[in-house]
Amino acid sequence: MDSGNHLHRITAILVAGQLDLKGIKQFLDVKPLVDTSTELLLSTGANRYHFFFNFGVAVFANYSDEEIKLAIKSITPFLKNPVQGWIREEFIVEVSDESNLEFEFDRVGVNRLDDKVFRITMLNLAQSVALDHYNHISEGLLFEVKGFTRELESRGKLSLRRTSMMKFIGKALSTKNEVTDNVYIFDAPEMVWDDEYLDKLNQGLRKHFDLRIRFSEIEYTLRTISENLDTFREIYNQRENSLLEWIIIALILVEVFDLLITRIF
Repeated sequence: MDSGNHLHRITAILVAGQLDLKGIKQFLDVKPLVDTSTELLLSTGANRYHFFFNFGVAVFANYSDEEIKLAIKSITPFLKNPVQGWIREEFIVEVSDESNLEFEFDRVGVNRLDDKVFRITMLNLAQSVALDHYNHISEGLLFEVKGFTRELESRGKLSLRRTSMMKFIGKALSTKNEVTDNVYIFDAPEMVWDDEYLDKLNQGLRKHFDLRIRFSEIEYTLRTISENLDTFREIYNQRENSLLEWIIIALILVEVFDLLITRIF
């Protein structure tokens, strides 16, 4: 909801692992401003928007908290893997004739306001929330990996079973793929290519939210996890190879004993 005639509140919330955009579009039955496989932008009145992303983030422009809760509740059937604790971030777009893209702690000052300005702002805020989500997951994975390395240091072996290890590897790879697929901060939206003002707004918001730096930090964390997992896999392979060698030795000894007993008796 507008905080004033010139203040517009943008609220982004990660509500699920994925959103069924086709289902939401059919359910709401409103002609979208943007309709792609990854984004669904709807206008519901003067400067009021819903923006849904397939990676589980819903963004609202000029909606009260109560309206947001009701809106998310209405699309519950289209949430895939709903999250228990929502990740939420807010940002203010302040309109002023004198302001020409001034970025502050929790707001941006603009002297132009239209669907495209809202879309760029909501897109960047959604990316920021998504990065918070993936940072939380990657830090959790790294914490578990550190536990394995401490166990290896103190006991000289890993108690984690191979099946559990493979599941953990799958989770790490899945997170890495999700980050690559969903966080597209390096690709500027087509609308900014021929609009200098939108391009400056997009670049300024990316810098304001530290999107590139945060993406690089997540990428580095996942790379560290991957390197540790490669080491763990080698340990398991060596252990299995040693077990196989002992089995072969045991079989050879059985054959030798069988041959000796046969010759003696």
